[in-house]
Amino acid sequence: MHKANFKNGSTLVYTTDSGRLCPACNRPIINCICKQQKPIAKSDGIVRISRETKGRGGKHVNVISGLSLAPAELDKLCTQLKKRCGTGGTCKDGTIEIQGEHRDTLVTELSKLGYTVKKAGG
Repeated sequence: MHKANFKNGSTLVYTTDSGRLCPACNRPIINCICKQQKPIAKSDGIVRISRETKGRGGKHVNVISGLSLAPAELDKLCTQLKKRCGTGGTCKDGTIEIQGEHRDTLVTELSKLGYTVKKAGG
């Protein structure tokens, strides 16, 4: 893969071969070396699952925070939880967002994996 520079100084951010590219290292987002160098957030050892609807058109989203995992491990856990709940979701800023109302399922699944889990919020 080559780095494409354009006249206005911007770089390539998407290719049809590999999808989105990291703007810093110009690698596919999945193979990004920049995100693996970010420091892992410290936590108190408790994983908190909260429910949010604000800014989402009234739809429920479960936000899982307090996981002190590397970005690659966080993505892997996110995928596992999405499959378990049979729904969509994403990883953002060290948290996992799972669409729908699945707090009880997420609590049992994370407890099975050895995490101390608490429901936070309403």
